[in-house]
Amino acid sequence: MKTLVRLNVALRTHWEKVQAHASEDRGDISITTIIIWVAAVAGALAIAGTIGIVVTKYNGKLSGI
Repeated sequence: MKTLVRLNVALRTHWEKVQAHASEDRGDISITTIIIWVAAVAGALAIAGTIGIVVTKYNGKLSGI
């Protein structure tokens, strides 16, 4: 019984520490995340633009396929 009480207290204390730490971290966006998102959007736009240019350039040739 003593062991269960100690385990319960230890788990509760650990859970409170985890909750306190989690509440501190919320809402912060790191600069790395922003850089990754900007790079992903720029890459997607570059790919879409390249596809658009290729389709426009070869539009007449692609119609026979």
